[in-house]
Amino acid sequence: MASTERRLDDAARAAWLAYVGGLKQDEIAQIMGISRQSAQRLVSQALSAGLVKVRIDHPIARCLELARVLRDAYGLETCEVVPSLHSVEDSGVAVSHATGDHLERWLSRDEPTIIGLGTGRTLRAAVEHLPHLDCPQHRIVSLTGNVTQDGSTAYYNVLFTIADKVSAPTFPIPLPVIAASREERDALLSQKMIRAPRDLSARTDVRFVGVGPITETAPLVIDGFITREEQKRLRDKGAAGEIVGYVYDANGRLLDDEINDRVSSADLGPDPGFPTIAAANGPEKVGAIRAALTGKLVNGLITDEDTAVALTA
Repeated sequence: MASTERRLDDAARAAWLAYVGGLKQDEIAQIMGISRQSAQRLVSQALSAGLVKVRIDHPIARCLELARVLRDAYGLETCEVVPSLHSVEDSGVAVSHATGDHLERWLSRDEPTIIGLGTGRTLRAAVEHLPHLDCPQHRIVSLTGNVTQDGSTAYYNVLFTIADKVSAPTFPIPLPVIAASREERDALLSQKMIRAPRDLSARTDVRFVGVGPITETAPLVIDGFITREEQKRLRDKGAAGEIVGYVYDANGRLLDDEINDRVSSADLGPDPGFPTIAAANGPEKVGAIRAALTGKLVNGLITDEDTAVALTA
């Protein structure tokens, strides 16, 4: 029985790599450590066993076990682990597809729902993965500002992308993610047109967020929200990561720094009273993800195998 389950697991994994990962048989063989002929047979077996439909209709044992370990270790409400591909970037595509599927399930609900969206490359790719949906009963609100400090549109903001995909009303926050000063932030947030979406963001039923590291390639720096000098100061204070612009330490506690006083995003704190799902992967983000899980800034995670293994080490 165990060998039969293992063969089905391998067939499901090969089919996932072929039909979702878009890999050729030689690439599948290399990832799984088998011959090209064996890879071809496994994909054929998955087809004949009825595992391949619109999605791969079979759980992959290792991913399920990693997800279970992460749920137990960090008290997560939701955790999905997808197979890792041959590069961090390709694995990120797989994570974004899984995130898009989760988001689609929320959008497909009949009950009116307030959905909060953060920003980042993974979330943008997840939204691009969505089919066109007619769901006017829902409201979708940005959790972050939608512009940079110079007034240009934040490239990886998700709200404008999802507006082309779904019929639900969307509510942007027309502010920089991080204002030039705390006084400027407070003045901007006092405006009536800003208070409405900010109030809505405090009443979300579910949130999807990205996780950023505070490394040399930190999105906050690359996207122009903070300077290199500010990044160095944050790292000297023990910064481990950021979510919707808020910077936190290795224990998931918000840093005592003026950067956090300038963030215009929805509030971020431990033990959110609603699903808050982080979508992130890659070795550079492991520390930031672990810190967010430790501090219970999120209670859901969508990631890939390699990242999950690092988080369970």
